[in-house]
Amino acid sequence: MVAAMSDTVQAIRWENNHLVLLDQRILPRDIRYLSLDTCQETTQAIKDMVVRGAPAIGISAAYGIVLAARQRWRESPATWRQNLQQDLEELAASRPTAVNLFWAIDKMRRIIEKLPVGQNPEKALLEAAQQIHRDDIEANKTMGELGAALINQPCAVLTHCNAGALATGGYGTALGVIRSASAAGNVQHVFADETRPWLQGARLTAWEMVQENIPVTLLCEGASAWLMRQKKVAWVIVGADRIAANGDVANKIGTYNLAVNARHHGVKMMVVAPTTTIDMEIADGSAIPIEQRSQDEVLNVNGQPMAATGADAWNPAFDVTPAALIDAIVTERGVIFQPDSVKMAAVMENG
Repeated sequence: MVAAMSDTVQAIRWENNHLVLLDQRILPRDIRYLSLDTCQETTQAIKDMVVRGAPAIGISAAYGIVLAARQRWRESPATWRQNLQQDLEELAASRPTAVNLFWAIDKMRRIIEKLPVGQNPEKALLEAAQQIHRDDIEANKTMGELGAALINQPCAVLTHCNAGALATGGYGTALGVIRSASAAGNVQHVFADETRPWLQGARLTAWEMVQENIPVTLLCEGASAWLMRQKKVAWVIVGADRIAANGDVANKIGTYNLAVNARHHGVKMMVVAPTTTIDMEIADGSAIPIEQRSQDEVLNVNGQPMAATGADAWNPAFDVTPAALIDAIVTERGVIFQPDSVKMAAVMENG
């Protein structure tokens, strides 16, 4: 039952005409769903990391636009399109690095522009959001198979942050590959970085692996190089929040460290992401906006001070791994080995 957990525990649901999000801030201590009625609530949930992971953010934004359109239509059927623009702008500002957010907003905006004057937009927009959700799950399962095919003998792998069912519409990107490879008998153990400061590896990835009965060992990020030196892992497998046209990858802070160490130790580096995460408008990683989050996230744990009073903190949410350090980018359209601008363009043109 490879997809047992990812089929039953979903980060995003549409129920009773509301967006329902699994509150990932309190996992694994508590499983609690929040029912959202407005686009403003959806935007705040994205900002506050109730939902996180680039694909999941994009899907949530699409549903948020459904809620926004419903509210604006009820307020004024004659001016709902104009009034909706503020909601779209606020959504777009919620998390600047995750390109799936902007992809989803643009896709929904194009549908809005085509709707006949005087037509209630909710039904058409809901159908579009649900299709985005379904497409993401199917893409994840395809990537799971393609990525698993690269792992051709039993081994252990290392992953960072969380790129599983919780970060997507379901099944997962990096963890989707791990699930598929585990089912084939070729991933025998998973090492997961804790992922400070939000501890997505400790709270989310380890939890997903436990639910799947895939052996998992947690480690501090600082132990990863020594783990590789011990020849304990064959692959580093991660997701992505934005991929530039040349194959540079923005992902959770600490991914660049892993890529540098992996190359030094002869460990292969795999990035797993749908083509909706690829931004062909950005030539390379230097142009990817990197979200800076509050220093309080580093200075405190669960709201309690942990650092010396008076100390400051630097808290970039993401870093950029150069394409030269990546062995394979796995997308639903195929695998890009040793990515560069030409290979990236070829895959995107195939769509």
